[in-house]
Amino acid sequence: MATRFTFPVGYCSFHNKQLFNYQLNRWHSLGYLPYDAMVDAGRRISDFATWRGEMHKRAEEALKQGKLIEAAFYYRAEEFYTIPPCEREALYERFSDLFYKAFANDGIETHRIPYEDSYLHAMRLSGIPDNGKRGTIVVHGGFDSFIEEFYSMMCHFAYEGYDVVGFDGPGQGATRRRYGIAFDYQWEKPMKAVLDHFHLDNITLLGLSMGGWLCLRASAFEKRIRRVIANGHAYDYYKIPPLVAQWMMTFFNAKLKDATNRMAQKGIEKGGRQGWETSNVMYITKIDVPMAAAEYAWQMNEKNLHPDLVDQDVLILTGKGDHFIPYKLHDKQVSLLSNARSLTDKVFTKAESAQNHCQIGNVGLALKVMTVWISKQETPF
Repeated sequence: MATRFTFPVGYCSFHNKQLFNYQLNRWHSLGYLPYDAMVDAGRRISDFATWRGEMHKRAEEALKQGKLIEAAFYYRAEEFYTIPPCEREALYERFSDLFYKAFANDGIETHRIPYEDSYLHAMRLSGIPDNGKRGTIVVHGGFDSFIEEFYSMMCHFAYEGYDVVGFDGPGQGATRRRYGIAFDYQWEKPMKAVLDHFHLDNITLLGLSMGGWLCLRASAFEKRIRRVIANGHAYDYYKIPPLVAQWMMTFFNAKLKDATNRMAQKGIEKGGRQGWETSNVMYITKIDVPMAAAEYAWQMNEKNLHPDLVDQDVLILTGKGDHFIPYKLHDKQVSLLSNARSLTDKVFTKAESAQNHCQIGNVGLALKVMTVWISKQETPF
C-alpha cells in the first residue's frame, strides 16, 4: 500500500540565497527530508561546490543509517546542481536504486513505454480500494524534473481513490539519463504514447512547473485529456525577463552569437550559476551549442502553446510570490484560455505559506485545492 506522507507548512529560511533556499525547502516541503537537517545543511553551503559536497556527505551518512528515502533525495539534490556530464547519470542511478528500494512495499509498477527508437520511463500507483475507484490522474513535471520527486503527491491522489500514472517525458529523469531522449516541447507526442500504453481515456492531467506549459500544449492536441491542472508555469518563457533583457537577448543572439557562445562556454568552465543554467539547458536538449540550446527552449512560447485549442476543464495554479515565474503573467494566461470548457484559477499567497513556485511551503494546501476541483469536474464530456 502507498506510503502516507505529511506535508509540512511554512516556507523556511534555510539559506540567505534563494538559489539554495528554494531547493532546501523543496525536498522538505514534499515530505522527504527533515527540517533540522535542512537548517544544518543551509549553514554549511556557500556555493555549488559546497552544495554538492554537503549533499553527497549526507547521502552517504543516511545510507549507513538505513534511511533510504533521505539518502535517495540527498543524491537527487546533489545531482540537481551537478554540471553535466560530470557523474550525472551515475548519481541518477544511485537515486533511482535507493528510491525504489525505499518504497518497495508500496505496490509501484514501473514501465518502459516504447517511444521513437527508445523508451519513456513511467510509474503507476493503484487507487486505494477502500475509497472506491475514481478515475485516473496522469502527472508529469517540467524541464529537468524526475517523476519520482512527485511521488508524495501521487500517493495523496492514490489515497483519494485515483489510479495515478507518472512519467518522465523527453529530457526528464530516466527518459533522458537512461534512455537518451532529448527534450521536445511537442508534449502531445509522449502523452499519446503514455495514454496508448495504459489504454487510458477521460483522464486528468497534472503538469508541474514548466510541466504546466507542457500539459496545456498536450491538451490542445490530445482530447483523451478531459481535465487539466497547470501549476507554476509561464504561457511564454521569453516573456519572463523584463523588456530590456528580452531586447538584449534578441540583440546578442542576432548580432553577437559567436561571442555569446564563447562567453557561455567560459561560464560553464567557471561553474557558477550562469554556467550551471547554460549547461543544464544543453544537457536536457542534447544541443551542444549554448545559444542554439537556448533558442530551442525559447520555443515554449504563446504561439506554440496553442491556447485557443484547449477546450477542456482547466485549473491554473499560481504563486503570488513565485521567484521563477512572475505573477504579471498570470492574467494573460487566463485570458488566453478563452475556449476552455470551464476555467478556474487560484492564486496562492504568503498568508497561506504557498506563495512560492508550485506551492513549496504548503504542498498539502495545493493538493487539497486540486482534489476538490477534480471531484467537481468529474462528469463525462
